[in-house]
Amino acid sequence: MKNLFLIGGTMGVGKSTVCRRLKKELPNSVFLDGDWCWDASPFQVTDETKAMVMDNICYLLNRFLHCSAYENIIFCWVMHEQSIMDSILERLDTENCAIKCISLIADETTLRSRLAADIRRGIRTADVIGRSIARLPMYQALDTIKIDTDGKTAAEISDTIKAL
Repeated sequence: MKNLFLIGGTMGVGKSTVCRRLKKELPNSVFLDGDWCWDASPFQVTDETKAMVMDNICYLLNRFLHCSAYENIIFCWVMHEQSIMDSILERLDTENCAIKCISLIADETTLRSRLAADIRRGIRTADVIGRSIARLPMYQALDTIKIDTDGKTAAEISDTIKAL
């Protein structure tokens, strides 16, 4: 039985950090960050690029699911709408696979602080704060396990996910 972890959350909530940790802690793991499938300059959101990214994500996840070397497949992305997760899952061969859909959440103060630190380090641009905060309430409506990241380390969050 394989495990597929779909880990969503708004920008700055800690998805990539937690997933990198999970990859090291879970046996026979592989990690795909959805952003890697859309790392372009300039970043363009069109019907064509959106379809391409979804195709790439689903192709890679299916390849990982079919590869005998991997037991734990970890995927993260900004999945703020149920339709995003549903459209990925409907295109995957998840037979003999336990699926864990998780949303990492944080309060506005925590999120502002994390994003401001990223902006100071040059990792993000200032416009990310408004976009990220606007998406916060959307995660409550998703059919996912919610994990509050406020005041928690990546190790604590990873431990919570591994216990699911």
